[in-house]
Amino acid sequence: MAANQGERTRRRLSTGERREQLLSVGARLFSESPYDDVWIERVAEIAGVSRGLLYHYFPTKRDFFAAVVERESERMLRMTAAVPGAPVREQLAAGLDAYLGHAQAHAHGYRAFHRAEAAGDPVVRRVHGQVMAAQERQIRAALAADPEFGPAVAERPDVRLAVRGWLAFTTAICLEWLREGEPSRAEVRDLCARALFGALAP
Repeated sequence: MAANQGERTRRRLSTGERREQLLSVGARLFSESPYDDVWIERVAEIAGVSRGLLYHYFPTKRDFFAAVVERESERMLRMTAAVPGAPVREQLAAGLDAYLGHAQAHAHGYRAFHRAEAAGDPVVRRVHGQVMAAQERQIRAALAADPEFGPAVAERPDVRLAVRGWLAFTTAICLEWLREGEPSRAEVRDLCARALFGALAP
């Protein structure tokens, strides 16, 4: 009897584990439904916690959403991290493939994030700025490590500006692609890659 009771007793999660659990639930719900259709009560219900506990971790729904996006962005940065010795053109193609696949799988959340950023939401703008800066550093580090370009090219002011502009371009292309549903992901990937290397051409 005691053993059965023990099996039914939930293991108490640490603060970090509970936060990760809530963010995992949020990532799934925001990917499946538009932002306005995701209810905090539903998140709490799936996670098996009270709504009050969820608000203890995240004061507002917007804070929760921004934390979900930040977590997913960190995952994406790890997935597209530079591979030592690999040509930057190959790395960019693989990184774009991962990025576009993630946006496609989390289309509702991707759209909501960029709509909120465009509307000037301060919480989302902070996360957006961090994500864009991290992506820029990652791309420039890959350029610096590649013999075709090298550190001198990666640090040029015009290259820094081109990379920032290209990130905005890629976001706009991705949003339009998600809306239209075509062309293929491979074609969108190649379009974005050509745009970056075209901007970097002397």
